[in-house]
Amino acid sequence: MYHTTDPRAALAPTAPAASAPLASGLAAISYPADYVLFHDAPPAAQDSAGSRHWYARGQNFVVGYSDCADGMTVRRAGQPDEWILLLPGATTTARITAGGQVTNAAGYCLAVMPPGDSEIEITGRGPVVRVFTSNAADLCALAINAGSYDQEHQNVAALRPWPAAPAGPMVRVYSLDVPRAEGRLGRIWRCSTLMVNMSFPIQGPRDETKLSPHSHADFEQGSLVIEGEYVHHIRWPWTPDRRAWREDEHQACGSPSLTVIPPPAVHTSQAIGAGTNHLIDVFAPPRHDFSERPGWVLNAADYPVPPTAG
Repeated sequence: MYHTTDPRAALAPTAPAASAPLASGLAAISYPADYVLFHDAPPAAQDSAGSRHWYARGQNFVVGYSDCADGMTVRRAGQPDEWILLLPGATTTARITAGGQVTNAAGYCLAVMPPGDSEIEITGRGPVVRVFTSNAADLCALAINAGSYDQEHQNVAALRPWPAAPAGPMVRVYSLDVPRAEGRLGRIWRCSTLMVNMSFPIQGPRDETKLSPHSHADFEQGSLVIEGEYVHHIRWPWTPDRRAWREDEHQACGSPSLTVIPPPAVHTSQAIGAGTNHLIDVFAPPRHDFSERPGWVLNAADYPVPPTAG
């Protein structure tokens, strides 16, 4: 139910993947949303310079959010699949060592990281975001909301990677300095495992006459607020079991925070902060509907799309 001015109004409805219980006719289970306010919880780790690190997860992904105090170094050993590094501030830069490469990344960028060992030396002060699939089991265990996934959510389709980049695994750095384009949604990048939509910041509250309530058949949405404040409006469909029905939720979340929206709940996020409001959406694996729109995925030439959905 998109407003006519929303580029997503052109998307075709999508059916659940064959691997999802909804596709085989099973009744939907009403799983709750997760609202994780990072600064309300103790960090999972803090280094000697004062940088702090938190984690929150969905079923198929885990987000690491770091307050970089004045430079920090983060390492991964034996990472099983590709992941994404986000430097949303212009004053944080990175020296990345991975896959036999040494890459210097300017601030305000997104980097796709190859599997295996990596070291990232951050210079500057500000937020640093890392996004992994749930195959990073050690990071999932550190998530503030890890208990929400002690049992798998049956409504979420299985995590299956998309085809690898034909050029092979490597560090790929993309500037976030991308202008708006008529008919294109936000700024979207994908790799073989993840998709990130960097929406454009909103100044002041969102027009409440142009919200975008919609649902996803079988995949989660992680909505990461890095600046300002949002209200996440969520409505669950009724199932045959009255005991499983849930009341509508209208949850205010400041920054930094991660909200995990389960399928097939109807949802929309409304910026309410008086200043700058900025939200990033995370999906695992990438979305077919976004990938099928010409020009929406900014690095589409680097990564093939599977021949069929599901």
